[in-house]
Amino acid sequence: MQRGKISFGKIQLSINQSLDGPNAGANEKVNDSGSSGVGGFKKMDKQQMIRQIEDVAEDFESQHLKEVMGISGFGRKAAQVFDINEQIAKAKITHPVVEKKREVPEQEQEDVIGPLPPAALEDTERHNSDEATNKVKDSDDESTSDEDSDDEQSLSKRIPYTHEVQMQHGSRAVLALAGDPSGARLVSGSIDYDMCFWDFVGMDSSMRSFRQLQPCENHPIRALQYSVTGEMILVISGNAQAKVLDRDGFEKLECCKGDQYISDMSRTKGHVAQLTSGCWHPFNREQFLTAALDGTLRIWQGLKAKEQVQVIKTRAMGGLRTNASSCNFNRDATLIAAGCVDGSIQTWDTRKMFVNTTHCVRGAHQKGSEITSIVFSYMGLQLATRSNDETMKLWDLRQFKQPLHTWSNLYSRYDSTDCCFSPDDRLLVTGESLPKNQAEANLYFYSTKTFQEVQRTPVSNSHVVKTLWHPKLNQLFVSCGNGTIKCLYDEKRSIRGATLCVVKTHRKRQQMEMVGVSQIITPHALPLFRQEKSRSSRKKMEKARMDPVKSKRPDLPITSGQGGRVASSGGTLSSYVIRNLGLSKRVDDDQDPREAILKYAKDAAENPYWIAPAYKDTQPKAIFSEKLPTDRDEPPIKKPMTEADN
Repeated sequence: MQRGKISFGKIQLSINQSLDGPNAGANEKVNDSGSSGVGGFKKMDKQQMIRQIEDVAEDFESQHLKEVMGISGFGRKAAQVFDINEQIAKAKITHPVVEKKREVPEQEQEDVIGPLPPAALEDTERHNSDEATNKVKDSDDESTSDEDSDDEQSLSKRIPYTHEVQMQHGSRAVLALAGDPSGARLVSGSIDYDMCFWDFVGMDSSMRSFRQLQPCENHPIRALQYSVTGEMILVISGNAQAKVLDRDGFEKLECCKGDQYISDMSRTKGHVAQLTSGCWHPFNREQFLTAALDGTLRIWQGLKAKEQVQVIKTRAMGGLRTNASSCNFNRDATLIAAGCVDGSIQTWDTRKMFVNTTHCVRGAHQKGSEITSIVFSYMGLQLATRSNDETMKLWDLRQFKQPLHTWSNLYSRYDSTDCCFSPDDRLLVTGESLPKNQAEANLYFYSTKTFQEVQRTPVSNSHVVKTLWHPKLNQLFVSCGNGTIKCLYDEKRSIRGATLCVVKTHRKRQQMEMVGVSQIITPHALPLFRQEKSRSSRKKMEKARMDPVKSKRPDLPITSGQGGRVASSGGTLSSYVIRNLGLSKRVDDDQDPREAILKYAKDAAENPYWIAPAYKDTQPKAIFSEKLPTDRDEPPIKKPMTEADN
């Protein structure tokens, strides 16, 4: 490659370290051979200058390629951190059009022609590297400070409550609520025995359920939960027998009932009292846990099981029996926790025998008030309990003797009021029942780190019973005491679920248009052209009823014969045999035999042939006794007794 002749012009750069005499600020002319005047640069040949310029150009190309491709550390001098554009701007020989990235004061903006000396390059690179390091430190400090402020201030922004959709279950309180793990369906159970299925993909803006049934006859639905695969639903009712339904509501299993006359509850095959709570195994799709008022928790395995697999007994302070009002598995199924009526929290390790408890906190809540909900966090290190003593407590499993925090003044009227964690475990959510002097019931959001109230959202003018924060949909489902289900969501943070239904407009049924035909009455018209009179629907139905073809009248029953209808052979076996053998003519089995005989009576009296001629002369005359007409009230005349009778 041939290069043209390179000439260097006037240099206006004051660098003390690179100059040799007292004439440091003088302008020197550099000739083509690279020699300098008095106090000029060090001697540099033409090849070195060309090499330096090529290096600068290559650095600029590599920097541009790095910015385009997004590759850090690209090029020959990628280890050094400096602004190559600023150096090229100073050396405007090869690229005089490039703009400076760093703003330079006006007194320093002087035209620099020619390559920079090595000392100046080192100073510039050092200065640029220091600036880049400071920028990185500043950005790190800003990001950490932003994260710290984001932790405290953005918790309320994470709550999906900007929009609201209402679903009507019925007129009574909705006690149970469960969501499909995939977020496609929702089921709800009420105190009026009904269970509704909601499909977000098939619903429109009217928000109507596609199926409603009563799985447990006359028992309220207390708890519902989908299995880990979403194929089956566990139904906990006021009955002693839990049921398992499939996704469409068809029954797959009904747990057997135990013998209530056996005092040892471990000897029975099932619960003998009303169920209070139940849940599925976190990763075993055929195992579930139930709790009842008989003082036991039972583990069931399989859909064809005749009895439970394990029986866990809850004990009070003195070893007496106490009932469990709520139960749950932790995320890895190593612990089973139960909240009891006596206010205690008891846990068992599933890898050991269920004889002794792993954790037992007596007096966790007020004695005699049910612990309505016990929930593990997603990380598995914390436990939240909700009770009817108007409190909610947060526990740490590593220090399980005392609660981390207690929230009070949370009025609860139902024994199924629950609480739940947010998907990131930063928030704890619960609802309250409607007090007397309050217009609306609220939904409370508390921070699990600072224990402060983050948000208070009014939901309904009735009680708040169940709260479900779906982790995949990022939507809140709240069941109320007036039979409604509220869905809270955020357009930016929530996906699928209720957002699919809102955009679908509800289409009304098309009204059928009836065209009335005017009837012309022509009384003197011919029968061929005469129109039939318009009759009411009732008269038309009565007329069609009289027609055996239109009414599809069945065959009339046979009045004579035995053994049912025989097609054309009569009603008896003998007539059937005679007709088939051809020994007689057609026999009318439907005719009365008395009428058939009396038909020949007159002919037999006038023309006797068999019996009468033989006994004509000797046959006595028949004398029939005639009964004298007497009163009905008179007794019959007795025959007088004679001597012969004696």
